[in-house]
Amino acid sequence: MTFPTDATTPSAAGAGRPAGAGAPAGSPDTLTCDTLNCDVLVVGSGAGGLAAAVTAAYHGLKVVVVEKADVCGGATAWSGGWAWAPGNPLARAAGVSEDKETFRTYLRGVLGADYQADRVDAFLEAVPHMVGFFHQKTSLQFVPGAKINDIYGGLPGAGTGHRSVGPKPMNARRIRPEVRAKLQHQLYETSFLGMGIMAGPDLAKFLSASRGNPRGLFHAGWRFGLHILDLLTHRRNMQLVNGTALTGRLLQSADRFGVDIRVSTPARRLLTDGSGKVTGAVVGTSAGELRINAARGVVLAAGGFPHDAERRQALFPHTPTGREHWTLAPAEASGDGISLGQQVGARFRTDVKSAAAWCPVSLVPYRSGRTGTFPHIMDRAKPGSIGVLRNGKRFVNEANGYYDYVAAMLEATPAGEQAEAWQIADSRFVRRFPLGMAKPLPVPLFPYLRSGYLKKGRTLEELAERCGIDPAGLKETVERFNRHAAAGADPDFGRGSTPFNRYGGDAAVKPNPSLGPIEKGPFYAVRVVPGSFGTFAGLDVDGRSRALDDGGRPIPGLYVAGNDQASVMGGHYPAGGINLGPALAFGYVAGRDLAGAVEYEDDGTVPADSGVGAL
Repeated sequence: MTFPTDATTPSAAGAGRPAGAGAPAGSPDTLTCDTLNCDVLVVGSGAGGLAAAVTAAYHGLKVVVVEKADVCGGATAWSGGWAWAPGNPLARAAGVSEDKETFRTYLRGVLGADYQADRVDAFLEAVPHMVGFFHQKTSLQFVPGAKINDIYGGLPGAGTGHRSVGPKPMNARRIRPEVRAKLQHQLYETSFLGMGIMAGPDLAKFLSASRGNPRGLFHAGWRFGLHILDLLTHRRNMQLVNGTALTGRLLQSADRFGVDIRVSTPARRLLTDGSGKVTGAVVGTSAGELRINAARGVVLAAGGFPHDAERRQALFPHTPTGREHWTLAPAEASGDGISLGQQVGARFRTDVKSAAAWCPVSLVPYRSGRTGTFPHIMDRAKPGSIGVLRNGKRFVNEANGYYDYVAAMLEATPAGEQAEAWQIADSRFVRRFPLGMAKPLPVPLFPYLRSGYLKKGRTLEELAERCGIDPAGLKETVERFNRHAAAGADPDFGRGSTPFNRYGGDAAVKPNPSLGPIEKGPFYAVRVVPGSFGTFAGLDVDGRSRALDDGGRPIPGLYVAGNDQASVMGGHYPAGGINLGPALAFGYVAGRDLAGAVEYEDDGTVPADSGVGAL
């Protein structure tokens, strides 16, 4: 098998951060622009922006979406695609009925003083109807997260499944070629040679193939064979799963309802009238500036500020220059939407638990000189691997959420020192499970060893020396971990004590699916650094997604969705999908409000065939 040394990623287009103040209609610097009229202008094409666009267009409004990049999807397209959607109709169809107070109880326990009752209630009210609307009325079909648990299983109200939904896989052949050309590719680092693998049964079958399971080998064989055919005939991955399926289905829905989607079109400044109402924006195009008048209003959904080094320096810990952070969001997510909102008086809220949606990442060097960013989502919970600091000591329950891993790393790192950890495993682990970017059998390890991404030592002491870890500390830590893992316990951090931990492990491992010894050499390690999926600090909004000024008053005509919006979770991470769930919900809310919708679109049910779709 050949192994690629790099991947081709779509080039970024568009100008930098917006400059200049909001210009009122008829101001001199806009009179020379070409003009386009619509009802709603959406800035950004991730989950929040496209949800708002599709909802408004469904209700008969003329909608224009402008995207700074040359493809649509933003961080959504590179995500796992799962959305936290408690009380959704797919759960009810499966016989799971939970009341809103159960969800409130759990969120109060996680969010504490950051619990904002009015926005939480707005989210919980909208979510079931949002899922029902998209599932019944658009091309966005969902599959249920029947076994996806909330992270903090020991808290009252924590869920053990059916609170999440993911996009049903789809084949991109179903999307018109003109629209498909605007779809972001699968993130290479989270794919297998560019082919996406969906969390759940799809991933489980691929992992079983590494152990010689016939069904797993057959599944992996036909999936990869189809992928090769797609590359030969279409020059891209056509089997859409995870975030690409979510984006693809939203784009297909937008196309169906006549949304005008324009890429390589950065928003430069907002337009306002004499009363202060936002009435559109001036955007950049290859032919010059274009003035877009939006009679109903503008939705800002440009992806937050994960690539804004200045804001990162001010708001992220252990980032003295703002560059000691590696995000999974595309480069175009550099704070444009927030800057646009601030220019017309919107309040930028930073009073959240964390300004970033943390994720541990490792840096993948390629022979071309490019460095990839790999998210450690799945490998941390598998039995036979632990995370340690430079002193060789563990610092976290590795099987908890990715947010917790980075938060604990940052807290354990002394001031002035670089935040980093090492994920350690033995030879049995790396042939059964991924360790970061390094894949299990039959994929060879030598490309990762050759590049220096993966470190190897015949003994733990040798591995420690090659990583700059204290050898005695690492040996002592592993010996202690092994003793307790054999009994299925982790007295230091409680790993494997919650349904979330155990589901992320390996059901074949007893007595605890999340715990296994690290004892068979050679030993391996991958360096892990702080990263993020996006940002939690953002523009202040009310329960109708309307932007608020410093006095808490709505700014007429201005709405916010996605990561441009201050996190409804107050900067906490109670469950997987708490970026995409609120993005879809508040985008849907914004679209309805702009359209003046009164009655909900769904009937509270889902079709009987709401299972996994065909690729």
